[in-house]
Amino acid sequence: MASLSPAANEASAQEVLSSNLEGLTATDAGDEEIVTAQERATDLLESSYSVVVKLADQQADVHSPLYSAKSFEDLGLHEDLLKGIYNMKFAKPSKIQERALPLLLQNPPRNMIAQSQSGTGKTAAFALTILSRINYSLNAPQALVMSPSRELARQTMEVIQEMGKFTQVTTAQAIKDENLPPRVNAHVIVGTPGTVSDLIKRRVLDPKNIRLYVLDEADNMLDQQGLGDQSRSLKRFLPRDCQIVLFSATWAERVRKFAEDIAPNANQITLKPEELSVDGIKQFYVDCRHQMEGDKYRKYHVLVGLYSLLTVSQSIIFVKRRDTADEIAQKMSEKHHSVVSLHGKLEAAQRDEVIDSFRAGKSKVLITTNVIARGIDIANVNMVVNYDMPTDQHGNPDPETYLHRIGRTGRFGRTGVSVNFIHDDRSMRVMEYIEKHFGRKMIPLPEDIEQAEKVIKLAMKTSG
Repeated sequence: MASLSPAANEASAQEVLSSNLEGLTATDAGDEEIVTAQERATDLLESSYSVVVKLADQQADVHSPLYSAKSFEDLGLHEDLLKGIYNMKFAKPSKIQERALPLLLQNPPRNMIAQSQSGTGKTAAFALTILSRINYSLNAPQALVMSPSRELARQTMEVIQEMGKFTQVTTAQAIKDENLPPRVNAHVIVGTPGTVSDLIKRRVLDPKNIRLYVLDEADNMLDQQGLGDQSRSLKRFLPRDCQIVLFSATWAERVRKFAEDIAPNANQITLKPEELSVDGIKQFYVDCRHQMEGDKYRKYHVLVGLYSLLTVSQSIIFVKRRDTADEIAQKMSEKHHSVVSLHGKLEAAQRDEVIDSFRAGKSKVLITTNVIARGIDIANVNMVVNYDMPTDQHGNPDPETYLHRIGRTGRFGRTGVSVNFIHDDRSMRVMEYIEKHFGRKMIPLPEDIEQAEKVIKLAMKTSG
């Protein structure tokens, strides 16, 4: 892409796009209970995927009230909660809500380990469970929600507050640099494990009345050194009968045992492995290996060439290192391209300002590390760039992070496109591993920038 040749016509772009699209097919379900999700609540992802339900008590009677809920009224919710749900424009339960909520709300409470694609309403599912469990006459913490980042914690808090706006719920954020009173008596605490652990140890937060402990993006929480230890150790402070709920879009096999240890005898809702790829997102790659000398500058040149597409709506560019995020943001800003960067090294106030500006649509292009790879809902993001292909701490391909990253686009059934940058043989091997993991081939983009733009624009029109 170092030189720009004349662009091909739109028919050529259509040919490139259509000839490379591949879908996934489900395999037989075996003896487990399968539900095909082809319906959705308003503003939730419309997709076809298989939900495998493993009930700890083997309650699989289709006539049981614990089987599923076709409407929110079926759940016996308080009128104030129903008002909050409908105020948020939820018309009926999504598939994950339809199957999870009756199990989450049953008495006596049962633990749950649940998996659902991004954008299917899992945050609303555990928020509704929390608001249903609270004793509003008791001014004490009764629910703990743990998030892997301050950005996700703040977003989750907004959902709980919005859903509970017609109730008497009180909330508090337990994140770094948050000003909290000497004694926290809010009903719901949303935060990060390190800060919550510190509050409990300093007796600012009394956990004796906690009824519900939620780990959001739980596989990431349990797998990360530090976060995992803190999340597991927090359980020791909680009442023995506390309901434990683990939610995530992915569950790597290596952390499943941790999940079952922290949430014993849990009902489980999972997706079949071949259903994990986000079908509504067109996934491309651009081979930068032969464009310019110097790894950084090949990729940077291509990124600048695609800038006009990045600003069609909003875009997120994922990089591996914090200094890379700052370096790209600085260079693009010097060229009068409007971009912002976000990573964990920024001060708390700066992080809040950057993400709030991006969520409000004031900034169009966000360059970030994995700090917002999980759970962040920004409706207008229609393009994700993997500037650096995702690898774990040992340098191995990381398909779970890849899935979460590209899941930041195409939210709630909207159009989504992802572009992977390949700059050397190693990054190509990472991509090939991810292709094999999900059983899906990435679509190669033409080397000519104008031609590539046509292909991506066409994908933006036709995906979703």
